[in-house]
Amino acid sequence: MKLIIAVIQPHKLPDVKKALFDAQIYKMTVMNVLGCGQQKGYTETYRGEVEEVNLLKKVMLLIAVNEEFVEPTIEAIQKGARTGNIGDGKIFVLDLLDCIRIRTGERGREAIG
Repeated sequence: MKLIIAVIQPHKLPDVKKALFDAQIYKMTVMNVLGCGQQKGYTETYRGEVEEVNLLKKVMLLIAVNEEFVEPTIEAIQKGARTGNIGDGKIFVLDLLDCIRIRTGERGREAIG
């Protein structure tokens, strides 16, 4: 079992969801987050004052999958999120020690589904 964490551009979320659904990956958690990387933010002027904005809006997806779905999930996220520009995001893959479905008490592979 693996936990896949993806941080992507907010406007790419519909494309990533479509690519995941096409790969038969339907279960995910999505959060709005702030972060910075190579983009390093930008500056804007508000009422004559220059402000530096270095935390940019991003979307984080958390997807728990069984081993056979790891590569299809990664490929789907890349397909949906890639623009070729700095700021496309990152994908992290972590070992998932256990998963418990609260409703039934199932554990492991069966709980992920």
